[in-house]
Amino acid sequence: MTNDLEAWPRLFSEYASVEVLEREGDTVRFRLTMHPDENGAVWSWVSERTMDREALTVRARRVETGPFAYMNIVWTYRPTEGGVVMRWVQDFAMKPTAPVSTAQMAERINRNSPVQMGLIKSTVEAAARVGSVRP
Repeated sequence: MTNDLEAWPRLFSEYASVEVLEREGDTVRFRLTMHPDENGAVWSWVSERTMDREALTVRARRVETGPFAYMNIVWTYRPTEGGVVMRWVQDFAMKPTAPVSTAQMAERINRNSPVQMGLIKSTVEAAARVGSVRP
């Protein structure tokens, strides 16, 4: 379910829309748009994700970096007896001209990630209970 990009606005509370721009094999380039922030600003950027089905990983990166010098994310999926453990690790740095420092952005991400992970977990588990999770 986490690799169904079009479903991300239902999995994540922060995303308003996802527009798939290009698919080539297991690589997807897409535009992600957030809901307006507390100041009414709408943030949007292009990212790219490549799935490695055998390794049960996804590598992602921002193509349009905006205030980030770079942003790379690795998602890993580990089957367990009770389901799957999903983990993501974000590696990034902010540009010197960004409105927040790398440390400030790390604090924001570390505060928001557990919220988003909790939403994903509850959505996936609810779908599993009714048998609508696809392999």
